[in-house]
Amino acid sequence: MPENRTSHPLADDGPLADMMARLRAAIPHAHLGLTGLLVALVVLFSLAVPGFASVGTLRSFMFQLPLLGLLSLAMVVPLVTGGLNLAIIATTNQCALLMVFVMQTAIPAQAGTGAVLAGVALALAAGLLLCLAIGLLTGALVAYTGVHPILVTLGTKSLIDGVSIYLTRGMALSGVPDLVSRIGNSSVLGIPLVFLVMVAVAILVGLVLKRTAFGIACHMIGSNLEAARYSAIDTKRVLVGVYTLSSLVCFMAALVMLVIFNSASADYAQSYLLVTILAAVLGGVDPFGGFGTVGGLMVALAILQVISSGFNQFGLSNYLTLAIWGGTLIAVVTAQSIRPHLALFVSILRRRDGGAA
Repeated sequence: MPENRTSHPLADDGPLADMMARLRAAIPHAHLGLTGLLVALVVLFSLAVPGFASVGTLRSFMFQLPLLGLLSLAMVVPLVTGGLNLAIIATTNQCALLMVFVMQTAIPAQAGTGAVLAGVALALAAGLLLCLAIGLLTGALVAYTGVHPILVTLGTKSLIDGVSIYLTRGMALSGVPDLVSRIGNSSVLGIPLVFLVMVAVAILVGLVLKRTAFGIACHMIGSNLEAARYSAIDTKRVLVGVYTLSSLVCFMAALVMLVIFNSASADYAQSYLLVTILAAVLGGVDPFGGFGTVGGLMVALAILQVISSGFNQFGLSNYLTLAIWGGTLIAVVTAQSIRPHLALFVSILRRRDGGAA
């Protein structure tokens, strides 16, 4: 009899079935270790740093986290597919620069509220279109050229940074209207608006990656690209969507950046690039693709921000914080690489003990 082509390929046993089982299971205890580490750090810094456990520290935490959080979300989307987007910082900065330029040009001095709102809306539309174009171009290059995403996004990063620095001569652009600053720095029930924006984007990205056909296809591509192709998934279209989504998250990061810095520059947040990868890997995202959750990323981001806030209040240098973050990344990657060997070693010891008994 001819092979039944209507059966779903994931119904068979194999790596895809195993991947889907792990994806759907969403083990509730998967992040217990990270959560325990977060609680331990909070307790440790509360005991060591006077005033750490305070409402002021919590508000500072919620105001500082969103930019890194949104950039990390932009990085996680391609990481799930086994790719990488090294252009997230460059995209965010150029988007912010364009929005400030449009607001400076379109909003005249002594403009009324209506003119300010119209200029801001025009700036937002321009920034959104720019991020959409960058995402589509990057995704098309990754999908249709077959070049590794590291090389493609490294090239787009250099191109975007070069254009931004050339047009601005490396100078920061200021001129964000007071209305935008007031709205961006406002709070809802004591919670900074920028933090609520990050939470909303995180929930949306998490639902897309976990509950939609597009998200499942992303995990399948990261787990096994060839198997995903044989599963009748248009991998090229999915990859274009992946880098487009990543760039659209950069648009939200650009909005937060304007609120935090009240200006835009090609040099802002450059040190965050590797930290976004650290947060993703620490949060359980497989650097080779296939697995990862937004929930784990959020817990990892909280851990990194607690370390940063604790060290700042303790009077230690920010450079030391960066060093510890780098050491954490090395430790996590090393632990992931040696874990299978440790499991094999433990199983051998148990067999020997059983044989001796």
